[in-house]
Amino acid sequence: MYNLTYAEIQAELAGRDLSWLQKFNIAVLRNITVESIEPLLRYEAAHLGLNAAVSFGQFDNIFQETVGEDEELLQSADCILVFTHLETLSPAFSMSFSSLGKDDIKGELERNFEYFRSVLAGIRKKTESVVLWHGVVAPAHPSFGIADWIVECGQRKTINQLNELLREALSEVKSAYYVDMDACAARVGHENFFDARFWHIGKAPYHRRALMEIAREDFVFIRGFIGKTKKCLVLDCDNTLWGGILGEDGIQNIQLSQSHPGSSFWEFQREIVNLHNRGVLIALCSKNNEADVWEVFDTHPDMVLKREHISSAQINWEDKASNIKRIADELNIGLDSLVYLDDSAFEINLIECEVPEVMAIQLMPEQAVKYRKILSSGGWFDRLSVTEEDKQRGAMYRAEIKRKKLRGQTTDLTEYYRSLNMNLEIRFITEATLPRITQLTQKTNQFNLTTKRYTETEIHSFMTSKEHDILGVRLNDRFGDSGIIGVGILDRSGHPNEARIDTFLLSCRVLGRGVEDMVLAHLMRLAAARGVSRVVGVYVQTKKNEQVKEFYPRHGFISEPLSLEIQEGRGLSSNLFSADLGVYSSNVPDFFDSVISDVDYV
Repeated sequence: MYNLTYAEIQAELAGRDLSWLQKFNIAVLRNITVESIEPLLRYEAAHLGLNAAVSFGQFDNIFQETVGEDEELLQSADCILVFTHLETLSPAFSMSFSSLGKDDIKGELERNFEYFRSVLAGIRKKTESVVLWHGVVAPAHPSFGIADWIVECGQRKTINQLNELLREALSEVKSAYYVDMDACAARVGHENFFDARFWHIGKAPYHRRALMEIAREDFVFIRGFIGKTKKCLVLDCDNTLWGGILGEDGIQNIQLSQSHPGSSFWEFQREIVNLHNRGVLIALCSKNNEADVWEVFDTHPDMVLKREHISSAQINWEDKASNIKRIADELNIGLDSLVYLDDSAFEINLIECEVPEVMAIQLMPEQAVKYRKILSSGGWFDRLSVTEEDKQRGAMYRAEIKRKKLRGQTTDLTEYYRSLNMNLEIRFITEATLPRITQLTQKTNQFNLTTKRYTETEIHSFMTSKEHDILGVRLNDRFGDSGIIGVGILDRSGHPNEARIDTFLLSCRVLGRGVEDMVLAHLMRLAAARGVSRVVGVYVQTKKNEQVKEFYPRHGFISEPLSLEIQEGRGLSSNLFSADLGVYSSNVPDFFDSVISDVDYV
């Protein structure tokens, strides 16, 4: 997993200045000793552009720190990690399981379930921060030995039930997630996961290799809720999608089949399609004759990856750095949203030098059997939820390419918009749309006026608040349904005559089609319907949203001095604008086929 040892990670952290990175506070609640995980969490955080500060609660004091009065540890946390080791959580299940009857087991499961729920309720009274609760690991050598699976209430089955109860308790709480420690242990191996010596010396059960795997797993979750999940997998072809060089070996002799040696590539392609089905964009960047590559896609009997899976392709003899930039431009996503896989050390080095924002991974053809594991274990594309929009993303981007081609065939922009036959829906948030709207706040960067990242719990609290309105925006046209592509959050919790546009964002796929103008107009109408006389909008500048810097002035908002609170909020440059609803006039486009809005019924 790591190229560095534990000591090397410590040395690297000591030699780096992380103070300029965004602060990220992690609170650790535990019934064991896990302090050794701190440098690993900080190391993972630094690779996501975060300066992590890790605070540990007292040993085996979880209940008191969550249900009790002390709030300092949790209230400042951006993320809470909970470790409950089986030996401390339930000594009966761990060390005297064979003496338990059915009623004893049932009672112990119920006791732990109530414990899980009480702790989570205590956390939620203090903070809305994301919670990652680590499950317990089933024993490698259960109490009844090889008969464990025969016994009605075997130990492994019971431990699985305990984990299922933890999952159930977590499912009742927004932004609380289960970390599968059995999966972590399986990847490392039980012998390398636990350290019996340190368990007996200081109640520290995990080997350093285990802590590395756990920290990595935790940051797969953290990457998801801070909006750092990658969006697009870019692939070389020769010695990547198949073995051999197409131009030299010919289509009949490349290695791609369901038997060795081509089975590794066939298996790799199946994993790529799996990512596509989860909403990951797939692109090709290959030095090849384009017609030859598409012939493989269209005619090779063992080609799992098909044309319809590919959202963008640059197949030519130009340098790959330029081609990758074209892919990002065509898909209208940031370079830091791309993961590039290639077998050539030269090409990987070129990408790292010319487009360092791209995560470049070198594959070794002599170790092609590892390709699938490299892809599936990376965690680069993992999301906290998979929505219907995710599943249709590849088709949506291919439709966007068709729109761009149509755009190039006309010089009249308004007529082009009319020819799209666009239908816009502006709806209040519901439980069904909550995951998608949360996801958009976590990952949208370019058209995002404030770039505030919200958890599902926080969005749900706005949803139930009388002082907030959340609008979700859906768009479809002649080329297909783009799904929910925008969010507007109106906050009336401040001055009684004022509404603040807390969040205004749109997916990059729909920019420049007048959607932003129509949504702003409906936000202004909603503010008026709520009885306020003034609307305030804030632009918080980031590296990626400069294109919306003049959005409010272009729509008639007046610049105002910033309050100290806004200026110092996140250490980012901010601009404040306002509009008086008594004189404000919206300029809405007239080229939509239809606009259906819940605002009309407020």
